Amino acid sequence: MFQNHPSFDRHKLVTARHDQASGLSAIIAVHDDSRGPAIGGCRISPYPTFDAALNDVLRLSRGMTYKTAIADIPYGGGKAVIIADPRQDKTPALLEAMGDFVESLDGAYITSFDSGTTLDDVRTIETRTRFAAGTLPEAGDASQSTAEGVFACMRAAADLALGRPTLQGSRVAVQGVGNVGARLVRLLADAGAQIWLADTDEDHARRVAEATGATLCGIGEIHRIDADIFSPNALGAVLNERSIAELKARVVVGGANNQLATPDDDLGLRAAGITYCPDFLANAGGIVNLHYQRSTWSPARLGTHIEGLAETFREIYETARRSASGMGAIANAIAEDRIRAAGGQR
Repeated sequence: MFQNHPSFDRHKLVTARHDQASGLSAIIAVHDDSRGPAIGGCRISPYPTFDAALNDVLRLSRGMTYKTAIADIPYGGGKAVIIADPRQDKTPALLEAMGDFVESLDGAYITSFDSGTTLDDVRTIETRTRFAAGTLPEAGDASQSTAEGVFACMRAAADLALGRPTLQGSRVAVQGVGNVGARLVRLLADAGAQIWLADTDEDHARRVAEATGATLCGIGEIHRIDADIFSPNALGAVLNERSIAELKARVVVGGANNQLATPDDDLGLRAAGITYCPDFLANAGGIVNLHYQRSTWSPARLGTHIEGLAETFREIYETARRSASGMGAIANAIAEDRIRAAGGQR
């Protein structure tokens, strides 16, 4: 069944569970475990169909394999999705049932928070499984590390593509101000950037704008703002043939997963003269945070590792200058080399 799905990519494990008592309907996908146990967040979303949920978990788990490899941490890629409305259906019983589901895999998959789940939700899941990450009290919320990774890569991209050594005065359009996007906006405000922002939750977006001095605009127009940098931090597939043609920004760096609608859009960005930081590199700060939470917690080592993401981007940028490849393809090649070195077959 799962093997015939177009997004199936030699996944190691795909399993689903329905628990009538709690209302849980969930899928866990392990894409690759050659570098270590699969790790990735648990997303709760009111998917219209089971197939839509399956497509998401297959794509997201594959992305986690590449993210852990490009971040050079000893994990593989996995993801979980729960088919539910997080605003109405999320209950302690549902989260506890999810914990039982994760525990049943005996460490093949390690979960954490994602869209539709919070740190408190992971704490509830953790009451039923040994295999949850992100709840170390002194570590805070790993979303901050994700935002810091995006910020570090954005600063490097501005230096390389715009000749701006800092983000002071840079015009940045931020799409999505959730856990990561709102934290990124605060970092940008502290750095002296000019910020436009948008979110589907207009009341929340307005509060973030008022707190940071950003300009609020519509979610449908944010990518068309005459900015230096466009930062997608909501859902995926926002970079496509139509939107790329409408972009005025010369740099794209954001925290959303699966930003490219198709692999061809990587070359579409290059042809348009737009410098693109591959999403699974830009947003890897959070998973790096979880790595240190599960090994030896060290804020200093975490900070150095996150700054290293920007150095990897600089390497990708220089490689792209000497080749005809898109930056996404170059980042993929780096990740695949590391996976093969560990005995994987990507």
